[in-house]
Amino acid sequence: MSMELQTGMTSNKGFMTGYLEALSLVERLHRLLLDVIKDEFERVGVLEINAVQALLLFNIGDNEVTAGELKSRGYYQGSNVSYNLKKLVEMGYMHHQRCEIDRRSVRVRLTPLGRDVRDVVSELFSRHAKGLDSKGVIGLDGIEDITNSLKRVERYWTDQIRYIY
Repeated sequence: MSMELQTGMTSNKGFMTGYLEALSLVERLHRLLLDVIKDEFERVGVLEINAVQALLLFNIGDNEVTAGELKSRGYYQGSNVSYNLKKLVEMGYMHHQRCEIDRRSVRVRLTPLGRDVRDVVSELFSRHAKGLDSKGVIGLDGIEDITNSLKRVERYWTDQIRYIY
């Protein structure tokens, strides 16, 4: 085997190892984020809402959206969006209203209670951002590098879904 071919195989193996490690880290970080949010809500005494629901309320923010838009806009990553929307409406965290034009479509927005939850998550994230920066864990350049890299991976994966059968 030529040295050039061996080097290519070695670098591909190294890249594959790094890629799998990055995938595992993204998955772990998402689960850890949910644990951090859950912990914060336990600390402030809000126990009837779970971390996925709190993150959904945070992501919706001041917007009014349809259930379909929640996924397309990246507000919700789970598979059971209808269940969580129903629970949030029942508990008084969200308003829902049938769309005047398309009666099949339902628009949702936060209630004052939902905005309170959004504010708790926002304050948590703000504290984390300040802590990461002030403790030198990661700075603006590092965050921008990570974000840009993840956006490129997201575009690549999206292209794979759309164009490869």
